[in-house]
Amino acid sequence: MIETTTSSERRSSRVFTRIPVQAKGKDTRGHKFTAKSQTIVINAHGGLLYLNEEIEMGADLLLINPATEEEQDCRVVYLGETSDKGTRVGVEFLSPSPHFWGVEFAQQDWAAHLPPNSAA
Repeated sequence: MIETTTSSERRSSRVFTRIPVQAKGKDTRGHKFTAKSQTIVINAHGGLLYLNEEIEMGADLLLINPATEEEQDCRVVYLGETSDKGTRVGVEFLSPSPHFWGVEFAQQDWAAHLPPNSAA
């Protein structure tokens, strides 16, 4: 099920959907890991996913979309509740990647947040 919501406080529309994703990074002990995961919520700037690894706020991750094999560098911006599926981890893309999730977001989600002098 896909549900889209918009809030004036958000930079882009949110889509509640499960998309398989692979995450690579370093845990709190400095050990490298590769983990299969799935999203909870996605948007044009990142997403929320489950991870079973212990990571720190601000940690760098590499997300891989197995369907497209596209890679995207991210930063952990939220650590939430832990459940049997893992910890809810919010990530923000380090550079725009409008097609990473394979979902078309409204153009205004990107245009409103492009750096000055960027081509749309």
